[in-house]
Amino acid sequence: MALSTISTLKLNPLILPKLAPKPSNSLPPSPSPSTSASSFRCCSSPKPNPPTNTRRAFDLGIGLFAASVVGLTPFDAVATRIEYYATVSDPPCEFNFAKSGLGYCDVAAGYGEVAPLGELINVHYTARFADGIVFDSSYKRGRYLTMRIGIGKLIKGLDQGIAGGEGVPPMLVGGKRKLQIPPKLAYGPEAAGCFSGDCNIPGNATLVYDIHFVEVYKGNRAR
Repeated sequence: MALSTISTLKLNPLILPKLAPKPSNSLPPSPSPSTSASSFRCCSSPKPNPPTNTRRAFDLGIGLFAASVVGLTPFDAVATRIEYYATVSDPPCEFNFAKSGLGYCDVAAGYGEVAPLGELINVHYTARFADGIVFDSSYKRGRYLTMRIGIGKLIKGLDQGIAGGEGVPPMLVGGKRKLQIPPKLAYGPEAAGCFSGDCNIPGNATLVYDIHFVEVYKGNRAR
């Protein structure tokens, strides 16, 4: 619903990939990598879709396993698995605050390279309001988000929270970070994620993100 408008990107909810008024449990197809996004303002990483029968068998297998643990039917278990990752928060941690007002804390430090400015990276995230209500999640869609950082394509709080700056260290590949983004580093007084008159994010909203920096997008350059 995917780290975005750094130097004041008004509207165009770029903080998550296209905010739909009410997310459904189905997994919509993900856009091919491009720098135009909506919400997080980016694109989903390209992934070949496995054959239908193979995918169904895989999902059913996971569902059977989950069902054996929690006593659900296989199909209920698959839906429960998706909802779990979409709504469960990373462990709590104590926020540090930058001069900009951005709150950040690392749940896992990471082990790889820093996010290269201006290039695409793949992240998983869950986005909440200050009261804990989830309004967007890459986990719910079943795949990470591909986004470009450090060039104003994201809201300021996401750019600073991932790429670093003003006292905030950059994230490393494999790292998990929690961000508390005040309105001035998010969408300000304007509502965002609007569709047919229904807006997912009200004006002056404080947003909380759980970010997992999965990897640098392989299509950036020969590695």
